[in-house]
Amino acid sequence: MLRLLSLLLLFSLIRPTHAQKVSSQKLKELHVPMVAQQWVYEPGQVEFVTDKIGPVMKILKGAGNVMLKDINFSNGTIEFDIELKGTGFPGINFRMSSDHKNGENFYLRSFGKVTPDVRTTLQYAPIINGMSMWDLTDEYQAGATIYQNGWNHVKLVISGKQMKAYVNDMSKPALIVPELESTETAGNLSLSGLVNYANLLIKPDATEGLSPEAGYASIYNDTRYLRNWMVSAPVVFPVGKELMLGLFSTYGKVGGSELPDSTTQWSPVKAESRGIINLSRLYSHKDKEARLLAWLKTTIQSDKAQERILNLGFSDEVWVFINGQVLYVDKNYFGTAQQKAPRGRCTIENAAIKLPLKEGKNEIMIGLANYFYGWGIIARLDDTEGIQVAK
Repeated sequence: MLRLLSLLLLFSLIRPTHAQKVSSQKLKELHVPMVAQQWVYEPGQVEFVTDKIGPVMKILKGAGNVMLKDINFSNGTIEFDIELKGTGFPGINFRMSSDHKNGENFYLRSFGKVTPDVRTTLQYAPIINGMSMWDLTDEYQAGATIYQNGWNHVKLVISGKQMKAYVNDMSKPALIVPELESTETAGNLSLSGLVNYANLLIKPDATEGLSPEAGYASIYNDTRYLRNWMVSAPVVFPVGKELMLGLFSTYGKVGGSELPDSTTQWSPVKAESRGIINLSRLYSHKDKEARLLAWLKTTIQSDKAQERILNLGFSDEVWVFINGQVLYVDKNYFGTAQQKAPRGRCTIENAAIKLPLKEGKNEIMIGLANYFYGWGIIARLDDTEGIQVAK
């Protein structure tokens, strides 16, 4: 028996070591090598050099995401150094699904010198059905001190549904995300942007006491939000096409109507914790579907005839009806004169609409068209006295 134990010990000492897979569930701390063998990328997109900070991965212009091999990250701390080299949106994807269509994204906006007061410097956005939800997540932006020359240090603490992001100042988070919104709980990790990366460190399960449960949503107690709707299946709606409303003129009806009718099929949809109806989760664009149109409807019961204000956020176009009559038509095209504050994103600040309610039941119906990133609405009344909304 003693001889057998000695042989086993000798074997354990002399057996060859193999390349270890990067499994965030098994390692206490992983210093990721900035070497070509550790990453997946297209030829000519990445260079690996040694700088005074140590080994560096330089992502070149035109490169996509550079994926870390053999990673399955779930919870913990991710740290890295980043040196800005050009304009763009450098950052990190984590918990990415194997098809790269769902996961989480944290990034910087690199377009010149900023101060901590510029709240669009940092952004968290979930990736849903292959699309970034940056335009539906205005709340998940923040300012930070960013060095245009030299290295910046980033630390992400990720625990279940929550994340804290630190940039340069490690004493307090620059961005707090109370609820990560992707459906993925573990997955791949990748880096992107016209930048240099160094000192990538992964600490699995090192969550610094951050709760894995979703944090408090500030609108949780607010009964003014319209959270329960019915939605139709989308139809292809070519760019430039206007919605036919079946209008009447002196000479009779002008054109047909493309409004829902008795044959339209409806399905229930509920607002998410931030009050948003996110159709991107239900309907993703397919090839040759540059623009889609879907319909939403809900009811408001009023104990008297009254006028209320409907605050409405939308992406990208709406046709609002009350009791079958057109009330409001507008566009929120990012980067155009028609974009709504703030900067074409979908927020409750986009529009304030006078809502004439009759006594009894009122139907609110909204046509929603989308061609650009995420699509959805967020709706809130100014007051609910004498009003019951759909539950």
